[in-house]
Amino acid sequence: MLDLIKIAKTEAKGGDLKSLLNTFYSETEIRPHGYPDAMVWKGGRHCGTVNPICHSLTDAYALLGTIAAADILNLPFYAVPMWSQIRHDTKLEALSWFGNMQNTSIKWSTAGDAYVNDTNGNRVVVMGKSGNAPLRTQAGVYCNVRPYGPITVVRCMPCLPYSQDKSKFTVNNQTGIVHTEMNTPGIQMAHACRLFLKMVNDTGKLGRVAFKPTQAMEDGINAGLLIWLLEGTKFKIGRKWAVNAYEEHKENIDKIISLLPKNFKSGMENWSGKIEQHIADTNYGLLIWDLIENQECIILATDLDGDRLTDLLADISDPLRAFGQKVLDHVNSDITIDSAWKSMGFSTGNGRDMTSVMYRMEGPPIHEQTLGSADAMLLRLLDGDETMNGTKKPYDPRIHFVLIRDAYLDANPGNIELENWLNNILEKFDVIYSKDRPGFIEGYKKLKESITAW
Repeated sequence: MLDLIKIAKTEAKGGDLKSLLNTFYSETEIRPHGYPDAMVWKGGRHCGTVNPICHSLTDAYALLGTIAAADILNLPFYAVPMWSQIRHDTKLEALSWFGNMQNTSIKWSTAGDAYVNDTNGNRVVVMGKSGNAPLRTQAGVYCNVRPYGPITVVRCMPCLPYSQDKSKFTVNNQTGIVHTEMNTPGIQMAHACRLFLKMVNDTGKLGRVAFKPTQAMEDGINAGLLIWLLEGTKFKIGRKWAVNAYEEHKENIDKIISLLPKNFKSGMENWSGKIEQHIADTNYGLLIWDLIENQECIILATDLDGDRLTDLLADISDPLRAFGQKVLDHVNSDITIDSAWKSMGFSTGNGRDMTSVMYRMEGPPIHEQTLGSADAMLLRLLDGDETMNGTKKPYDPRIHFVLIRDAYLDANPGNIELENWLNNILEKFDVIYSKDRPGFIEGYKKLKESITAW
């Protein structure tokens, strides 16, 4: 059994976590592309029959949950440190290490900024929230795909404040107008638009585009790339923007097109489907109707709009179900909304429990899950009160096993023995966590005892 409490305390105090992890992981010669000095560990049983994946070792419960699940399963893996202290000391370079690993990977994110030591012994908040800019700009990640029941969101990676060009950032001393230019990677935007169209073609689902080509110059470039990709295909456009963004920004868009592979549009002439062009936020209400009508669709949005889109879709199912229960109670029905929801064919759960996949221009995809606040979860564990005086249930680490399953199956297509074993693991997990949910450490012990490692 690993001493997870000791790991948690070391992380919380900004201690020497590297030396501690060196006691049960070994260094490896495997290195991310372009980073010969990166820190990479090797763990699990490298048996030659299973392709290893790469884990990010990030803050707090994400760190502990990853280590616990990896220890229980004993599948082969590589690990790159991304906990708070490393992210701070290396000025986020550790994210570039991880993002350039040439393996199917898992990125655990935490939604809070952890408190760490700086180089002068002061306590500071670690730089960046999830610090995703290096993944977007240096690792070639171009979009994040996340399903919400019938709706799948393709969140394009550019347009984040992290990537602002500081030399262009000014405040006019006479008017007070703030001006900044973001480093939107146009090539990655083109890849995101192409993947969106491919998904619409392959699935037959409705495609909705949430851009602002008439309001924002950068979205004009994004929309223009999409319009250029649509040329010569069999897609039908329903709602249509008033402007042709490609014609309007042709000179600049052609600069991006010239840098793309010559065969970038090869085969697209036979792609088909229906595309609706929206002005970003205006389709949020339509998406609620899409959920109600069980309309299967794929949404393309930049990350700034995608953040609000994600929040909406992550939270909307709970109020819809709660309102449905109020109606059932009002008519004195003994039916529960959960049973009615399922019998009506709805599959959306709580979006915070759903996984997503980050696509890279080079290398296999990165499977991702965002957990809760790093500081809050770590304190709950260290204080020995995981239920917060009964106001919260103990943390449920099921998402670790779900995402690990997805990543290993992605990296090992056709390995039926591995798939059956992983499915059996989830069944055993659900037996332990189905009734009274055990505390984190207690659950770790029970899982370790009941699951036969690979």
